[in-house]
Amino acid sequence: MSKQDGSSRQVSTTPVEDLTARILHVDMDAFFASVELLEHPELVGKPVIVGHPSARSVVTAATYEARKFGVNSAMPMALALRRCPQAIVLEPHYDRYTRYSGIVMDLFRDITPHVEVLGIDEAFLDVASARRLMGTPWQIGTLIRERVFAETGLRCSVGAAATKYVAKLASSRSKPDGLLVVPEADTLDFLHPQPISALWGVGVKTAEKLERLGLRTIGDVAQTPLDTLSRAVGSATSAHLNALARGWDPRHVVTEHTEKSIGHERTFERDISDTSELEKELLRLSNAVGVRLRRSGVLARTIALKLRFGDFSTISRSRTLADPTDLGRRIYEEARSLYAESGRTGEPVRLIGVRGEQLTGAAADLGLWDDDGDWRDADADARRDHGEVRAHARAARDAARRRPRSPDADARRPDLTVSGRGGNVPSSERAVPSRFGGPPGVPGDGGG
Repeated sequence: MSKQDGSSRQVSTTPVEDLTARILHVDMDAFFASVELLEHPELVGKPVIVGHPSARSVVTAATYEARKFGVNSAMPMALALRRCPQAIVLEPHYDRYTRYSGIVMDLFRDITPHVEVLGIDEAFLDVASARRLMGTPWQIGTLIRERVFAETGLRCSVGAAATKYVAKLASSRSKPDGLLVVPEADTLDFLHPQPISALWGVGVKTAEKLERLGLRTIGDVAQTPLDTLSRAVGSATSAHLNALARGWDPRHVVTEHTEKSIGHERTFERDISDTSELEKELLRLSNAVGVRLRRSGVLARTIALKLRFGDFSTISRSRTLADPTDLGRRIYEEARSLYAESGRTGEPVRLIGVRGEQLTGAAADLGLWDDDGDWRDADADARRDHGEVRAHARAARDAARRRPRSPDADARRPDLTVSGRGGNVPSSERAVPSRFGGPPGVPGDGGG
C-alpha cells in the first residue's frame, strides 16, 4: 500500500481519448479509515488513526490528515501518537471492511467480468471489452469513481495504463481521489522520472544497492547495462527491474474462476416509492441474473434482495430454495416475496438489487422432479448463446413430419409448443441484459 500523503498527487485533469490504457488499477483511499469515518462524519478532515489504543499495538490505517505528520499503517501506535498527538484513535471493525469490500468488488464486476482482486481494497480490471459500451478508459475510470462514491460514500483512485505495473503506479500517484491515464505511447515518459523506489519489488536494501551505483530514477535503471545490474542485485532481480524500467510487463489480468454469487442492482436517479414500479425493476434485474447464471452454467440455491432507502439505510433479505434455479421468473417471484415481507414497502427506495447465492452445479444436477419445468421451457428462448436449443427443436419438427401418424395421434399427443427467437415466450419471461451485464470473472491493509 502507498504511504504517501497526497502531496505529490498527479492526475489527468481533462478527458483522455486514448484507448490503449486498457488495464485499470483501482485502489480505495485510506480504506479502513474511510469506512470508520462513515460512522463518524464529525471526524472528516481530522487526523484519525485506526487501531487499538494500546502502546504495543500498531496502526491499522490512517487518514491523509494523519499521514501528513508521518503516520503510516503498520507503524507502532506509540510512535504514531508521538508524531501526531492530536490524532483520534478509532477501534477497527473488520466486518464493516469486508462488507464494503464486497460492495465495491461487485461494482467492478458490473463494469467488466475481467477483475483480478488483489486484496480487500484494490483490484485490476481489464476494460478492453467494455470500451465499446462505456467509452475510453478515462470515461470508465471516471464512472467507477462516481459509482463507488454514490454506492458507498467512499473514495477511490484509479490508474489506467497498458500494463499492470504502470497502472498500479499511476493509481498510487493519483491519490487521493484521483484518476491518472498513461497512454501506451507515454509509458516511458511517465516511468523514467520516477524514483527507483517506485519499481515493483524494490525495497530498502535493494534501493541502497542501486543507489551505490549512482542510480536514482527508473530511467537510470533502464540505461544501466544488465550485467552491471546483475552484479549488484543478482541476475533474476536485474532482469525483472530492467524489464519494468523499459515498460515491459507481460502479465494479464487473471480473473477469478469460482463465483460465490451473481447479482445485479440499480441506483435510481430519484427515490422510488411506487410498488409496481419497483416490481418491474425487480423483474428486469431477476432476468439479468438468470441470464448470467445460465451463461456461467450454474444454479442459485439462495435468492437475496438488497434495498437501500432514501435515508441511506440498507437491508438485505434472502431465502434458500428447495431446488436451485437459473430462471429469471423464479428468481423474480422470490425477490418480490422478499420485498413484500420486508415490512418497508412504500418507503422511498434509492437502490434495489437481486442476487443468486450458494451457486451449485448445472441443470443436470436437478432432481427427478422439477417444479420449474414450465418456466424452464419458456426461458429456453433466452439462451441465445446456446444454438443447440433451436437445432434440437428443428430436428424434432422434422422427425414429426416424417413419422407416420395414427388417426388418434392428436388425442394422445400433449400440447407442446417449441419457441424459437421471437416465439411464444411472454415478454415478461425474456431475459433483459443489464447495461453492466456479463458473467463475473495478497491481502491488503486498507491503507491506500
